[in-house]
Amino acid sequence: MVLDDHGTMRACTPAAEELLGARVGELIGKPFADLLAEPCEGLLPPDGPATLRHRGGRAVEVRLEVLPLNGGPQVLFLIWAGPVTTAANREQAERGLALLHGAEKLLLGSLDIVRTAEGLARVLVPEYADLAAVDLAEAALVGEEPGDYSLGAPLRRVAVAARSGAWPAELLPVGASLRAREPEKEFVYRGSAPAVPDLSELRIALADDTEGRRRVLPDAANSLLLMPLRARGLLLGAVVLWRCGDRTRFDQDDVELSSRIGSRAAISLDNARRYAREHRTAEALQRSLLPQAVVEVSAADTAGSYVPAGTTTGIGGTWFDVIPLSSCRVAFVVGDVTGHGVEAAAAMGRLRTAVQTLSDMDLPPEELLAHLDDLVVRLSAAEATSPGSDRGQGTVLGSTCVYAVYDPTIGVCTIASAGHPPPVLSVPGRPGADFAAVRPGPPLGVGGLLFEPAELTMEPGALLAFCTGKLLANGGDGAEKRLWQLREQVDAAVQEDRPPAETGRTVLRHLLPEAPDHDVALLMARLHVLPSDRTATWELPADPEAVGRAREMVTAQLETWQLQDLAFTTELIASELVTNSIRYAGGPVGLRLIKDQVLICEVSDPSQTQPRLRRARLTDEGGRGLFLIAQLSQRWGSRYTHHGKTIWTEQPLPAG
Repeated sequence: MVLDDHGTMRACTPAAEELLGARVGELIGKPFADLLAEPCEGLLPPDGPATLRHRGGRAVEVRLEVLPLNGGPQVLFLIWAGPVTTAANREQAERGLALLHGAEKLLLGSLDIVRTAEGLARVLVPEYADLAAVDLAEAALVGEEPGDYSLGAPLRRVAVAARSGAWPAELLPVGASLRAREPEKEFVYRGSAPAVPDLSELRIALADDTEGRRRVLPDAANSLLLMPLRARGLLLGAVVLWRCGDRTRFDQDDVELSSRIGSRAAISLDNARRYAREHRTAEALQRSLLPQAVVEVSAADTAGSYVPAGTTTGIGGTWFDVIPLSSCRVAFVVGDVTGHGVEAAAAMGRLRTAVQTLSDMDLPPEELLAHLDDLVVRLSAAEATSPGSDRGQGTVLGSTCVYAVYDPTIGVCTIASAGHPPPVLSVPGRPGADFAAVRPGPPLGVGGLLFEPAELTMEPGALLAFCTGKLLANGGDGAEKRLWQLREQVDAAVQEDRPPAETGRTVLRHLLPEAPDHDVALLMARLHVLPSDRTATWELPADPEAVGRAREMVTAQLETWQLQDLAFTTELIASELVTNSIRYAGGPVGLRLIKDQVLICEVSDPSQTQPRLRRARLTDEGGRGLFLIAQLSQRWGSRYTHHGKTIWTEQPLPAG
């Protein structure tokens, strides 16, 4: 009988009709408590002896076993009820119930499908059999639904147990793959009776089949029993049991008990399979949302590492990012979303996308976090009102993030934090790595408080190690010891001039000797300073005559860099931008050229009015300057500064 969590009958087998003297239609929808001769505490009966009322008026002594079922919109409970009549039956039932309880207790202790299979084998040997092998569908081992074994879907032997402790050499070992084949399929996997009390016929059939004997015929076995593992109509695999020597052979009573053990085991294995699928889905989603591990830009060499949690309850909300910005600058981001599972990975994807979008506006770190904080407040309000929302599974409220912008032309890194640990900083020639001097603000979504930026002057070769707080919290060594290990490894990497990727791997080996409880991220960034001969800077007065001088200085500098091929377009770009600044913003006007992987031209002025690209009409006398710049450059944009704004353009360098 199947009950819902209110104790109401939802389904039953025809055997329930015979036991209770009522038709199935009369039982469905009826409270199970009404079937008991004596009232029970709560809506569901406990395991053990009970008396049911037959419709004819007589009492039926039974033993109840209650098993929770998962996977539906409600929690369902499977009730096994079997009559107990004689003392012998009662003693046998007690032994069977003890075995069932032992199996149930062990099977409910793990959501790892292999460990569940190993536990099942240990429960069955030696109490129930002398040898046991658990063969599971290979698809189920990775969380997928198993195919049809009879049509060739492979099984894999994942667990064995032997009464003597040593697995017989003549049988397939753990890890062996099995596919359906005759005559084994006929005798074992297609037989109507899963017990083979006499192996004589099977030994004759497999006399010339060495591979077949290795599957099912140990030398000392006297009988065999197959325990199919079916759940929700799917064959997950089978448990093959053998009794050896003079031990009582398997009979029909053993078949009945094995079917009950097998049903419990199949439910546990199916739960573990679906858990594995959710874990793989969450991890795959998480990884798909992360950038490539190694990013090399002029400003820094970076290497990011993501380590998923060992369980789905810990996976989901950690991310890192390296975002190239205008004028050779680069942004480093590490964040953490509360919650776990696919929902947390999806929430992380929303925040990462928001950070990338805001970074394209070239906002200072503290302003970007303020905008992100506003977004989190709105998203969390939507989460709270959405139907079926589960805030424990993954939410943006309370997320943490550290955002840093590094400018290699001046060697300054500006960092702001929303509840996230600041990066560990190590400088060549200066022993002792430590947290950067950054004061973390509140987590995202708290609102009402400002994020305080910190401007740090960096030396060439300095190493920044951004990590999540979970990296320091994982394990039992304590945060202080793990922080000391992190500082030590980062400092050693700088002094020995190790690549960031190697440093990241070394740090994780020391801090994570085994799978972490929560997913963690680590981003290593070795900073570079752009050589002074790669930049040229001028300050011009708000005088129309300065436009001509700007063209001359640009041409001379490009000749020095041997970039004469770009002289015409760069003169035109600089002339147009300087003219607009003098006309609409006043002085002083800053002009800067940067030779990097592209040629960058910047013009700065004291106005904070952002330029707008528009399409001029045929009769307009102006309005074509920015359109012309957009056509001549590969990329262009503008950003606010402390003293106004900067308009920048990028042109690809000539080949070679």
